[in-house]
Amino acid sequence: MTSQFRVSNLTKTFGSNTIVDQLDLDIEDGEFLVLLGPSGCGKTTTLRCIAGLETPEGGSITFKDHTVFDASARINVPAYKRNIGMVFQSYALWPNMTVRENIRYPLKVRRMKSAMASGQVETAAGMVDCGALLDRYPSQLSGGQQQRVAVARGLVAQPDLVLFDEPLSNLDARLRDQVRSQIHQLHQRLGFTAVFVTHDQAEAFALGDRLAIMKAGKIEQYDTPERVYETPSSDYVAAFIGMANRLELVRRHEGWTTRAGTPVDLDAAGIQGGHIGGDAALGRMRPDDLALHRSLDEAAPGDVGLTGELVTSEYGGRYFDVTVDAGGERLYLRADAGRHGSWLRGAATGSPLVVSFSPSALRAFPHPDGHVDLHAPELARAAARSEA
Repeated sequence: MTSQFRVSNLTKTFGSNTIVDQLDLDIEDGEFLVLLGPSGCGKTTTLRCIAGLETPEGGSITFKDHTVFDASARINVPAYKRNIGMVFQSYALWPNMTVRENIRYPLKVRRMKSAMASGQVETAAGMVDCGALLDRYPSQLSGGQQQRVAVARGLVAQPDLVLFDEPLSNLDARLRDQVRSQIHQLHQRLGFTAVFVTHDQAEAFALGDRLAIMKAGKIEQYDTPERVYETPSSDYVAAFIGMANRLELVRRHEGWTTRAGTPVDLDAAGIQGGHIGGDAALGRMRPDDLALHRSLDEAAPGDVGLTGELVTSEYGGRYFDVTVDAGGERLYLRADAGRHGSWLRGAATGSPLVVSFSPSALRAFPHPDGHVDLHAPELARAAARSEA
């Protein structure tokens, strides 16, 4: 595939706040790119700049060798001339138009009479299972039906680029999964080029050919879902994609250890702790990477075992979501209800237990402070006792 859409050095400010900061993107023909990040990171503003709904202060945007925006050359092609399809979070259907008229609208404003006459509206409605709804009005549709109509409207004119602005966030969990699956199937079948904005990592992994994870108007990592999942580029990315467990590590004479002194063999796990400068690091793991035990001797050979106390356990059917205090660090894991439920149900807060993990599950990053405060757990516990 070749890069058909390019965003270069894009900068957008609101007052004194820089929302998009010299951002670069290359989007390949037929690619489904996901902009992923928390609220306020600049992902929706980036999308609106690509669409022509916001005017950046700097940079350029190119569609298939045609410049649609260039700050230095004072080029700014209006949104209606950029040949894009747009699917909004709020559906944005015309309430006084039928489903047929809503889907037909992009063809009408583009004066695509042959497309209207050839049944392109009906074809687009059929792609999202809305063929039987063509004569209804938006007020007569469920939220999921309205969003499917919005998707059909975004695709009907066969635009160069389809832009999705958090289109699933207003749907309940069941409908969200259904519409997400339909969008994925449509992309596989039609091969359109898309940019999809979301804060939901599950949506991003399910839909994206590549993910651009954003932080403060910049791209923190731009890679395939598999590589983002396996090798996050920073502690920020690791935390955002679900590696909720944060473990401070210290380099001592004998090698890397936890703050409490438990050895952690980063190099043997292929993590190459030597690439981290200084004597402090952060280890990140997912809740599924931790195992729960009653005693240290139950941990698998070669795994790191940490003693701790139960903070809370929440029943989830086949599992318990468990929070553990291990030497002042909060760790989260999912414990099998069949194996652990009999004692977790009656375990009181503060009950002793053990968590373990394989060193290969860790992803290690430089510590932002450059050092680990070894007295922090004791100080925190003393403060808690004094407040009590």
